[in-house]
Amino acid sequence: MNEIAPIVYVVDDDQVFRRSTERIIRMAGLNVQGFSSAQDFLQSQRRDGPACLVLDVRMPGLNGMDLQRELTKSNFRVPIIFITGHGDIPMSVRAMKAGAVEFLTKPFRAPVLIDAIRSAIERDRSDLEKQLEIRELRERYNQLSPPEREVMTHVSSGLLNKEIASELHKMEGTIKFHRANVMKKMKADSLADLIRMGEKLETSI
Repeated sequence: MNEIAPIVYVVDDDQVFRRSTERIIRMAGLNVQGFSSAQDFLQSQRRDGPACLVLDVRMPGLNGMDLQRELTKSNFRVPIIFITGHGDIPMSVRAMKAGAVEFLTKPFRAPVLIDAIRSAIERDRSDLEKQLEIRELRERYNQLSPPEREVMTHVSSGLLNKEIASELHKMEGTIKFHRANVMKKMKADSLADLIRMGEKLETSI
């Protein structure tokens, strides 16, 4: 697929620190967009593609932890790197348990931040690829007729055509016909490929 260039969002009410952070990120060759508050970020038009959120913990109004909860509730998934000048262990534990990928305490060296950002973007890229694959598999699966879905379930469990025919009380030729349609519609190159597709669909439910 044609990948959209990754972007890094920086949310920090400290204008000097925010602009300094944006400059560091741009110098690393990454796109960046800054926000002075969690509210501004929530109201913004966020684009598709790999992303990372560099988020200050302590801010007026909605703080960083509040924003993390709001994003989780709205089902907006993005790797979060928390930054703070007042971090403590319990706070970092809560942030990581809630899905943050890193927790950095000011001051930190620029390479440490960039390494964390690149790791977070790679993680998001991988997650997006998996989501796209599942979405495409679901679109193909939805094209199957009810009998074809039934046959796919049995084929994915490792049963032979004659065993499926016995289970479903149908002619073996009918099972072969449905199986061929399943392979074609799911774009499976082999039985092993179809089984993997079935497993991915099952685990994504």
